[in-house]
Order: sequence, then structure tokens, then C-alpha cells
Amino acid sequence: MEHKKDYRIPWRNGVLNLSARTHIMGIINLTPDSFSDGGKYLDANRAVDHAWKLVEDGADILDFGGESTRPGSEPVSLDEESRRVLPVIEAVIDQISAPVSIDTYKSQIARRALDIGCDIVNDISGLRFDKDMAGVIAERDAACVLMHIKGTPRDMQRNPVYNDVMKEISDYLQESIRLAEEGGIDPKKIIVDPGIGFGKRMEDNINIHRNLRKLNQLNKPILFGSSRKSFLGQILDLPVDQRMEGTIASVAVAVINGAHIVRVHDTLPIKRAIRTIDALIGKSA
Repeated sequence: MEHKKDYRIPWRNGVLNLSARTHIMGIINLTPDSFSDGGKYLDANRAVDHAWKLVEDGADILDFGGESTRPGSEPVSLDEESRRVLPVIEAVIDQISAPVSIDTYKSQIARRALDIGCDIVNDISGLRFDKDMAGVIAERDAACVLMHIKGTPRDMQRNPVYNDVMKEISDYLQESIRLAEEGGIDPKKIIVDPGIGFGKRMEDNINIHRNLRKLNQLNKPILFGSSRKSFLGQILDLPVDQRMEGTIASVAVAVINGAHIVRVHDTLPIKRAIRTIDALIGKSA
């Protein structure tokens, strides 16, 4: 029954009906050091071409990020993040018929991106790293993704420990939802993300896959991002560029267990996989 909840998120050109089928968020990393594809799309023209390709291959949402949040990464300056990401968003925003998301935890970057026309702010901190973020999102009447993280990207994989990982994630996200709604963000425009790989051990990531339905108690649509991540490398003993099958398997489990959006690098094969999964579990429109 969880799949039948009516989750519809308005954006500038329409509505994302997340209850009808699983949606795909395509990743565009405008960074030199992201764990998977760092440096590939630093050139603005190449990034724009990649954005078009993701949409052609079935991406429902495009997620642009200008700062790597891989384990051990260091923050970048506002100017550098702006320089990387804003010109590319500006180049595609009026040409691509898909909502655009800015992957940032900095309110000043979010404000600039929303002013250009972005529809969603994807905040890995769940509004915790920048106290002004909720107000910026609310002022622009944007949607947001609130993610769970334990620590910061710099230190999150230094021996993270949980007594009950799902309870801690749920409690954290519930507080983030409270901050969002009290800050004026439209409750219907809030998405939650358990934060696979963000301060999580192998067993924690597996636990989240198996128990994702527990997040249904938050009454928000769930975004799931496991694409090419290190726990898949541990399972398969394969490098980052050979984790396609592992990603598809992870996405399949997540969709069966209640994910509404999957955030991925490889749009076309994932699109085919989730179209099949949706049909098999009765989630298709």
C-alpha cells in the first residue's frame, strides 16, 4: 500500500507524480574530484551535452553539484562552487524539460541557483550545515531533498557507529522535516533521503536497503542514492567504473522497498530496470 500514497511535487513547468512510477534523478558532477566521475564534466559544453544525454536516456530530474562530498573531501569556496555550477545550470535551465536540482548545503549557492530557475535544493545535511538554507528554499517556494549524514564529508567514514541505524536516520530526518516546515518550506515539497554511504558502514547500507519501508512513517517521498558507491565495490570487489550490475541490483531492492526517486549516473539501463520493476510490483501509471 505504501506505493499508493499521493506524492505530487509541483515545479516551474509541471508536477512530478511520484506515486505513479519511480522517477530518476540524473547526476551531473561539475567537480574535479568526485568519487565516480570527477573531472569528466568540468568543461561547460561537455556538461551541457551530458545533461541533454541524461534527459534523452530517461532522467526525470537533473541534479547538478559543484562540490564533491565523497568521504574525506574538503569544502570548496563559494566562488569556486559558483564558478563550476551556475553557468552550466544557466545554459540548460530553459532548454531542458525536466526539473533541475542544485546539490549544495550552502544557502548562498542555493539562492543563486534558485534565482536562475532551479526547482529543487538537494541538501546532504538535511538543513543542518547552514541555518539560512530553510529560509532561502521557502522564499523561492522550492522543493528540497533532506538527507541524513553522520558527521561531515571530511570525517563521516571515520568509524561511524549506530545502535539502531534506521531509528537514528528516521529521528534525524524527522527533525530536518520540522526545521523545513517551521522555516516555511511547503510540506508537499519535501523529499527525504537516508544517505547511503554518508557516515555508514557496509552493514548499515545493507540494513537501509532491507528496512527502507520504515521511513514511510515520515510521510514523505523517499530518494535513494546508491549509484556506484563503495559498498557495492566491497560486495563485488570491483572498481567504481564496473559497478553497473551492483547499482541495478541495489536500485531494484530500493524500489521494491519503497523508493520513489533513484539518483544515478547511468540513466538508460536504470530506466529500463525500474520500468520493469514498476510493472512487476504494480507501481506503473
